[in-house]
Amino acid sequence: MRAYLLMFAIAAVVTFFATHLVRRVAAKRNLHLEIRERDAHKVPTPRLGGVAMYAGFLVTILVAWPLGWFSAVFANPAQVIAIVVAVTLITAIGVLDDLFDLDWTLKLAGQFVVAGIIAWQGVQIVSLPISGLTIGSFGISLVATVFITVLVMNAVNFIDGLDGLVAGVVFIGTTVFFIYTYLLAQEISPTNYFNLAGLLSAIVLGMCAGFLPHNWHRAKIFMGDSGAYQLGLLMAVSALAVTGQVDPGVLTRNDVIPALLPLVLPLSILVLPLLDFGLAVVRRLRAGKSPFSADRKHIHHRLQDFGHSHLGSVVVFYLWTTLISTSCLLFYFFSGKVVLVFFLVGLLGCLTYTLWPVIRNRQTKRRSA
Repeated sequence: MRAYLLMFAIAAVVTFFATHLVRRVAAKRNLHLEIRERDAHKVPTPRLGGVAMYAGFLVTILVAWPLGWFSAVFANPAQVIAIVVAVTLITAIGVLDDLFDLDWTLKLAGQFVVAGIIAWQGVQIVSLPISGLTIGSFGISLVATVFITVLVMNAVNFIDGLDGLVAGVVFIGTTVFFIYTYLLAQEISPTNYFNLAGLLSAIVLGMCAGFLPHNWHRAKIFMGDSGAYQLGLLMAVSALAVTGQVDPGVLTRNDVIPALLPLVLPLSILVLPLLDFGLAVVRRLRAGKSPFSADRKHIHHRLQDFGHSHLGSVVVFYLWTTLISTSCLLFYFFSGKVVLVFFLVGLLGCLTYTLWPVIRNRQTKRRSA
């Protein structure tokens, strides 16, 4: 655990100070787009936080590479190099979009290329943790991996509309995912807890922790597409590294649910982003628009229209992400009945907070009457 904490600390410190530097350069050179109608902020703010997050990622990888702790992770250098190249490319694409507002077709094409690089070097779904079910041929595995990676990148990017939203949601979800990967590594390989998913998760946590102080309301800088795509890509790679390599036969628990967690847990972390992404695509296609055209009808926008403050809307996402991801993780420790009780209690709390503006307005009307 100390090795992972060290990687987290390095990523956090580098990202924090790199973000401060990027803020100063962006302000000096006026590197920001004009405020758009759908934007929640009122002051022009740079969207280049992803550059600083990339610095945190790259420095941490370079530090971890020669350390003996992670020798198993870097035993296949081509795979790690592919990840670094993919993260570099997606960050570059995001930076160009943050500066020049690229056409969505160019961004999507770039995402498929990046996902293809990852899949081609072996970070892909080889088998599913459902009775050892294999995915099929190399081609099917590659296509499925590319599709999932592109989906996750866009889902994370779609909720990037409020201060601290993406960084906080990713931090909460990745924390739960890291705990699971660490426990799973202890069970599968008691003599070596270090794996690719754990390392990438620790780095993602550090990137979010280092960036969030600059991005908290009122944000001084946004992560932009360069940061959101980067986090989505690293989350997808982490999940694929676990999902495609876990053999349920090595798990000691008889319950089938722990065997399904490598598949369920990564998806549970992104329930709200994936829901927002799906609703946006359907909404825009029905209106005869591109599925990637921008609008002000995302869930976080609707929460504000619903009566939540800027911070209150962010907290709604935090609460639901915590409830769903934690409930899935608890299956690793407890029976279904215990988890169900926890989920129902948490559900009541989340619903109450989410619907609080309506409850408050009704109370106010009754008092006025």
